[in-house]
Amino acid sequence: MVVKSQIKLIRSLQQKKCRIAQKMFVVEGKKTVNELLASKMVVYKVFSTDENYKNNIGEVCDLISDKELSQISSLKNPSSVLGVFYIPEPLKIDMEDWVVVLDDIRDPGNLGTIIRLCDWFGIKNLLCSATTVDCYNPKVLQATMGSITRVNITYKDVSSFLRECNMPIYGTFMNGEVVYNQALPKKGVLVMGNEANGISKNIENICTNKIAIPQFGKSTTESLNVATATSILLNEIRRGNF
Repeated sequence: MVVKSQIKLIRSLQQKKCRIAQKMFVVEGKKTVNELLASKMVVYKVFSTDENYKNNIGEVCDLISDKELSQISSLKNPSSVLGVFYIPEPLKIDMEDWVVVLDDIRDPGNLGTIIRLCDWFGIKNLLCSATTVDCYNPKVLQATMGSITRVNITYKDVSSFLRECNMPIYGTFMNGEVVYNQALPKKGVLVMGNEANGISKNIENICTNKIAIPQFGKSTTESLNVATATSILLNEIRRGNF
């Protein structure tokens, strides 16, 4: 059973300001909830309409009705499992490997995919500008498929971080040097820019290297999706240091 106060709390967590105030977030789907339960993230409560699942999880899980689930879910067709977790404090950024920096990424799907890519390529640290979409947005969490538990995500002023770091900073630009011709180092910073406008001017001025993914053929496509571009660039980074 889910009580009225819990319904009010869980529904409020659909808003970023409430997630920040409560330091909690909601995630839906059995696979992702299980990933978070198996991680170091601290759980508040799990709700499920599946009695077998509840019995397997134990006291941390409450059995609820389909009607109650629809009251707390943000999905049109809710999964049978919904979890509420506490937002962890970000760890200190490890400067001994590559760090991915996102400058004003707005699309939840793009951020979620980039988090998964960081997980796949072993990038432990992802730094986001204050204007980048919240990583605990429900749509972002769905797209990460649990990878959010394995990537240290920090929100802070990008320009200050870049000015203080002592590593080469690779910014992605349409007129940059072809990435395939670069001898990429074992550690550095990769900056990815906004979906529509790319890297902002003040961040561009801090980048020590400008790189690009070359276009082949005579396509009229203006640019690659930022998540697609990130996958290509991370592959190049790791390929050179495999």
